[in-house]
Amino acid sequence: MNEAFAPDWELDYYSRPILESDGKKRWELLICSTPEPGQADQASGSPEGTPKNSASKSFRWVLQCPASSVNSIWLKEALQQALGAAADEGFGPPRRLRCWRGSMRTMVQRAAEGLGLELVASRRCYALVSWLQERERDVYPLEEGYMQGPLAPPPVALRPVAVPLPEAARGESWAWATLPLAALGEANDWEMGFCGLVPLPEGLDPEATVPGIRLFSSSRSLAMAGWIAGLEPVRLDIADQQLVLEAGLDDRWLLTNLPESEADTAAETFRTARERAGGLQFLAVQASEEEPRFEGFWLLRDLPDA
Repeated sequence: MNEAFAPDWELDYYSRPILESDGKKRWELLICSTPEPGQADQASGSPEGTPKNSASKSFRWVLQCPASSVNSIWLKEALQQALGAAADEGFGPPRRLRCWRGSMRTMVQRAAEGLGLELVASRRCYALVSWLQERERDVYPLEEGYMQGPLAPPPVALRPVAVPLPEAARGESWAWATLPLAALGEANDWEMGFCGLVPLPEGLDPEATVPGIRLFSSSRSLAMAGWIAGLEPVRLDIADQQLVLEAGLDDRWLLTNLPESEADTAAETFRTARERAGGLQFLAVQASEEEPRFEGFWLLRDLPDA
């Protein structure tokens, strides 16, 4: 028998914009698997769908939680149910469990530890965000007691100060770069060390160019890539002459300071290109500009603030 397919899971345990008959907000646990590179974001079996034993499908799980039972004990039992449902569909236990809400991190951590699951606090939950947007558009408005409102975490009032990368993770040089969207569709076949690929959004022009940056180091590119991989990179940002890598839940890492004469133009150019590419951007680590191999390559996407 083949080993069960075991993708990462993305989790959201939070209230929804629906008032129940008792006047309390509905709470809901959503779990979806992270699509593998080159895999379409299609739903497999869940309490909402028809089970399909196939690694080409993604796992989705939905379970409502009474407002009076919001705690790590309920969540642990719900995760056990989800693990059982996933096994029935041919999925193994998740390699990692990503939680994107800082306010729920402790509760999710307790439940995950009780089941021996590794928790990663990360906003790198692109499949989950897309699913939440889908439910906000097509599911919740049809429910009795629906209250229109944002589903994503509210924007952080004050962004943390960007911290310089440690010396061991700094490249010797860097460069702006672009890649055709069509080329990224074949990224799963590239020669790469550490990587984080995501399904490409549908409906984009294949000739669109995706902006990004390349970091170079002839002596420690692999070590740099390994260190960045542990950050859970989310998006690139240019603010106040700083080129910043956002990662994890709210980490901000300073990649470089831009000359004042270039910062505004670079920020506008990068932002425009990112919007045309459906929010996509990338970060690459290589030994040199001539080296075809990527020691690290991550596709990143903008996430909604609210």
